[in-house]
Amino acid sequence: MTALAAVLAGGRGRRMGGAKALARFDGEPLIAWPIAAAVAADLEVVIIAKAATPLPQLRAPVWREPDEPVHPLLGVVTALERAGRPVLAIACDMPFLTSDLLARLAAGPEAAVEVDGRLAPFPARYEPAALPALRAALAREAPVRQTLAELAPVTIAIGDARLVASINTPEDLANA
Repeated sequence: MTALAAVLAGGRGRRMGGAKALARFDGEPLIAWPIAAAVAADLEVVIIAKAATPLPQLRAPVWREPDEPVHPLLGVVTALERAGRPVLAIACDMPFLTSDLLARLAAGPEAAVEVDGRLAPFPARYEPAALPALRAALAREAPVRQTLAELAPVTIAIGDARLVASINTPEDLANA
């Protein structure tokens, strides 16, 4: 079953100095780039964000996650609970994702990307059967990378780390 693309935008954006989704990259809001890659991969897209998360006008529905905790796994859990099918979790700050990579992950059985022998926390495909483990990891505020590794996903090895790079700071944005 093809996964639903869930673009996670519920973070505080502290390192960016404000809402990451609104940061401009090459003339567009940062969140527009992963959405465009998912749409080009012919995936259904939703945005997962908190009620107070500032977002630009987008052509995708917004699913609201609880205000607390502030943790990326909350977006994954929220998306899985609402979708009732596999979810391809994508961070809102990933402008270099390709539609080919997203389509491959969405179709499975590969569920995660490996770069230089290390799992990338996003994008990754999560199955509804993983919800109990994800809820437990969220309750202990476990790191996403560690949680993903514990799920032992089938991986796609890629050589270009830029494809899964996140823009976390104004410096990252300037250098991108």
